[in-house]
Amino acid sequence: MKKPLALHWKIIIGMALGIVWSLLSAQFGWSTFTLNWIKPFGDIFLNALKLIALPLVLFSVIGGIIGIGNPQLLGRMGGKTLGLYLVSTVFAVTLGLVLVNLFKPGENEDVKNRLQYELWANTNEIAIKDGKCFACMEENQALVLEVEAFMATQEISDEIQGKLKTKEETQAGGPLRALVDIVPSNLFDAFVKNSMLQIIFFAIFFGLASLYIPEKEGKIVKEFIHAINEVFLKMIDFIMLLAPYFVFALMAGVLTSIAGDDFSAMLAVFEKLIYYCIVVLLGLLAMIFIFYPLLLKLFTKDFNYKEFFKNIAPAQSLAFSTSSSAATLPVTLEVVEENLKVSKKVSSFVLPIGATVNMDGTSLYQAVAAIFLAQFHMIDLSLGQQLTIIATATLASIGSAAVPSAGLVMLMIVLTSVGLNPAWIAIILPVDRLLDMVRTTVNVTGDATIATLVDKTEKHE
Repeated sequence: MKKPLALHWKIIIGMALGIVWSLLSAQFGWSTFTLNWIKPFGDIFLNALKLIALPLVLFSVIGGIIGIGNPQLLGRMGGKTLGLYLVSTVFAVTLGLVLVNLFKPGENEDVKNRLQYELWANTNEIAIKDGKCFACMEENQALVLEVEAFMATQEISDEIQGKLKTKEETQAGGPLRALVDIVPSNLFDAFVKNSMLQIIFFAIFFGLASLYIPEKEGKIVKEFIHAINEVFLKMIDFIMLLAPYFVFALMAGVLTSIAGDDFSAMLAVFEKLIYYCIVVLLGLLAMIFIFYPLLLKLFTKDFNYKEFFKNIAPAQSLAFSTSSSAATLPVTLEVVEENLKVSKKVSSFVLPIGATVNMDGTSLYQAVAAIFLAQFHMIDLSLGQQLTIIATATLASIGSAAVPSAGLVMLMIVLTSVGLNPAWIAIILPVDRLLDMVRTTVNVTGDATIATLVDKTEKHE
C-alpha cells in the first residue's frame, strides 16, 4: 500500500501552486477574481488558527506550570528559557549588522532615485521655495534636488500613517511603559487586543497560584486544564486536514495583492530592493541552517541535522505561509512534543513564551533594514548608534506581536532610536511581506531549538 504524502509536503505543494496561480492571475488579469474568491479562504485559515492560538497559549502555560509542580524548578526553567532567547536574539541582531556593513546593499544607488524616495516617504521635510521643491537631509550631508511640484503634495499612505501612530503610542508612556503594559487590567480586553504578553502574564500568575492551593482543589484544576488543552489540540487536527488548500489560497492572495494585474510593475520595484533582500535572506538562512543546528550540536549528543529539519518541517512550512508565530504555535507545540520528543511540561512553558519573546528573525531584519535605510539616504551611523540598534532591536522584539508584519512597527522604534525618520519604512514596504515569511520561519525554528535545549538540560538535572 502506498504511503500517504506527509503533511509538510502537501503544504509545500499548496504554496507552490499558490505562487503559480498568482503568476497566471497577473498574466491574464484574474486579480479581481483571486482577491474576491480565493484570498478569503486564506484569511479564514489565519483567523481559525488565531482563534485557537490565544486560548491555547493561556491553557498551555497554565498547564505547563501546574505540570512542573515545583516553584523552584519553574524559576530554574524560566531563567534558562529567557537566557537562551536573549543570547540568540543578540546574536541575530549582531549578525545582521555585520552582513549589512559588509555588503552595503544601500550604497551605489542613483542619487536622484534616493531623493525621490526621500520625498515620497518623508513629505513632512519637504520645503517649497520659488515654486521649486527641496529635500533636506542630515546636517553637513544636505543634498538638494529640483523635482516636479506635485511631489510636494504627496501624502504618506494610510498604512504608513497607521504604523506611525502605533509607534507613537508605543513610545508615549515613558521608559517603563513596556513593563506596565505586561500587566492586564482586564483579561478579556487582553484577548480582544491580542496581547500575548498580558495573557502569558495572567497564565503564569494563575499557574503559580494553583501550585499553592490545597491538593484536592489543585487536582481538579489540573484535570480541567488538561481536558481543555486536549480539545484545542483536536481542533488543530481538524484545521490541519485542510491546511494545504488554505495555504494555496493564502499564497495566491498575498502575491496577487502585491502584483495585481501587472507583475512586471512589482518586478521593477523589487529590482531596486533585491540586493537588500539578498542580505536579509543570507542572515536569516544562516540562522536556520547554521546557528540553530550548531547550538543543538554543541549541547546535545544525539543531534541529527537531517532528522531535526524533517521533524519540524510542518511548523516551518506553516510559519512561512502564515507569517505568524502565534498562528503557527499550535502546530509548533505538536511537532516539538511528538517529533522532537520534548516533554509536554517544557514545551507548554517554553514555546508560548518564545512566540512572543523570541523574535530572532525579526531582530536580524530590523538591524539590516535600519542600516540599509541609512545607507540609502547616505547617512553614516557611528559604532555607538549601531550598538544602540542592537539594544533597541533586542528589547523591541520582546514586545513584538507574533502576527504578520508586526516587525514594521518595531522597526520604526529602532529607526527613531538612532535619529532616522520612521516614515522611511515606506521604501522597504513592498518586499516586507515576502521577507516576513522567512523571518517567521526563523522565529519558529528558534523556538523549537530552545525548547529542545531546555528539555535536554532538564533531563540531566
